[in-house]
Amino acid sequence: MTTTPPSVLPDERPDDRPAAPPAPPPDSPTSVWSALQPLLLRLHFYAGVLVGPFLLVAAFTGLLYSVAPQLEAVVHRHELTVDTVGDARLPLADQLGAARAEHPEGVVVQVQQAATPEGTTRVVLAVDDVPEGKDRTVFVDPYTAEVRGALTTYTGFLPVRWTLDDLHRNLLLGAPGEMYSEIAASWLWVVVLGGVVMWVARSARRGRLRRLVVPERVRPGRRRTLSWHGTVGLVAALGLLVLSATGLTWSAYAGANVSELRATWGWTTTYVDPTLPGAAVGDEHGEHAEHGGGTGGPDAVLTAGVGVDGVLATARAEGLREPVRLTPPSEAGQAWTAAEQGSGWPTRADAIAVDGADGTVVDRVDFADQNLAAKLAHWGIYAHMGELFGVANQLVLAALAIGLITLLVLGYRMWWQRRPTRQRRGPGPWLPPGGLRRAPRWLAVLLLVLAAAVGWFVPLFGIPLLVFLVVDVLLAARARRRAAAAG
Repeated sequence: MTTTPPSVLPDERPDDRPAAPPAPPPDSPTSVWSALQPLLLRLHFYAGVLVGPFLLVAAFTGLLYSVAPQLEAVVHRHELTVDTVGDARLPLADQLGAARAEHPEGVVVQVQQAATPEGTTRVVLAVDDVPEGKDRTVFVDPYTAEVRGALTTYTGFLPVRWTLDDLHRNLLLGAPGEMYSEIAASWLWVVVLGGVVMWVARSARRGRLRRLVVPERVRPGRRRTLSWHGTVGLVAALGLLVLSATGLTWSAYAGANVSELRATWGWTTTYVDPTLPGAAVGDEHGEHAEHGGGTGGPDAVLTAGVGVDGVLATARAEGLREPVRLTPPSEAGQAWTAAEQGSGWPTRADAIAVDGADGTVVDRVDFADQNLAAKLAHWGIYAHMGELFGVANQLVLAALAIGLITLLVLGYRMWWQRRPTRQRRGPGPWLPPGGLRRAPRWLAVLLLVLAAAVGWFVPLFGIPLLVFLVVDVLLAARARRRAAAAG
C-alpha cells in the first residue's frame, strides 16, 4: 500500500497537490487515519477493479428489472386487462368456475382479486407441467367470466418479469448463477462505505465541505473524474446500502446467517396460523375434515361451507383492504387465509385465517403488530423489488442503477488516468502493497479480527477478501525482493 502523507492522496497529479502539513505526532488521531487511509484505499481499489464487473452486471440487470412492470403491462396486456369495464363484478365462484372449465388441470392454490377496475382476476394453479417453483395462472374477466388466457408465473410475476428477475439474480443460470449476485451484494456496502469515508475525509481536510455534493470545476483530468466519482457516490450511498442489505437477505449463504440471527433474537415475521381449532395439521378425521378438501375432489373446498365468496365477505367485514389474496386450505383441518396484497403501500399486509365452514375468523395477524425487524425486512424487500409507492420506487431504483454504473465507469477511468505517461497503453499501475504490514500492530489485529467476523457472516465477502490479502502479501514480498536486488 502507499506511504503517501495523509494530506496527499495518491489519486492526485503532482500539479494538483496542496502543500503537505507538518507530520502529526505519532499518538494523534490523524496518525491513526494516516495508517487506515491507505488500507481503505487499497481495499477500495481491489474491490473496484476485481469485484467491479460483478457490480456492473448487477447494476445493468437491475436497471432492466426496474422497468419490468411497464414491460409486463405491454407484453401481457391481453391477459391483464379487460375489454370493457362492467357495472358490477361477478361472484368469485362464477369466475373460478369459468377458469376451471377451461383449465381443469392441477389444484387451485390462490385466487387474487383484480387490483384495478380494468384488471383481471387471477386464479393460480399448481400443475406438474411447468418448471419447478412456478405455477400456472389463469386470467378471468371479472365482469363476464371470460378467460383471457393463462401464463406460467413465479410468485405472481408474469414471464417478462420473472425472466428479468432471474437475469438479475442468477443470469438465467439457476442456483450456480446466484453466486455472482451474492458477491455483488456482499461487496457493494464495503465499496460504498469505504468510498464515503475517504471522500468525506478528503473534503474535510481541504476545507471544502461544499464539494461533497458539488463537483469541482477544474480542467479535464483525473482530479475532475475523482470529483464526480465522489459526488455521485455520496448522493447514491444510502440507496446503495439499502440495496446491498436487502440483497443479502435473499442470498444463499449470508441470507441463511441473517435468517438464523433473526430467529435467535426473535426478529422473525409472524404469519397467520391456518390450523382450525380442534384439528391437527394433516388430520383427515378431525371435526373440520369435511371442509379441508378431503371429499368431493380437489375443488370441493372452493364451494364447501361459505365458499370463496363467503371468505371474501369475511375479509371485507374484518376491514382488510382490497384487493385481497385468498388461499384455500391445502389439507384437511386447515382454514382459508385472506391477505392484503401489500405492494404499493408499505403497511398493507394484514392477514386473517377464516373457517370455511361458517366464515368465522380463527386467527389474525396485522402488520402493525409485527416487530420492527420484520417491518424493516418487509419494507426493504418491497423497496428492492420496486413495489413501494409504485412508479416513484421504480424511478429511485433506476436512478441508483444508473448511479452505480456511472461510479464504476468513473472508477475504471481513474485507473486508466493513473498511467505514468499519456503514451503508455493500458490502465494505470496497481497501488503499492504493504500498507497492512506498515500499520500499527493493534490496528492491523483489530482490522483482521473484524474482517474475519464479517467474512464468516458474509462468506462471499470473506473469501474474496482472503484472496485480496494473499495477493497483497505476495506483491509486497515481490516488491521487497526487487528493492533488495536493486540495492
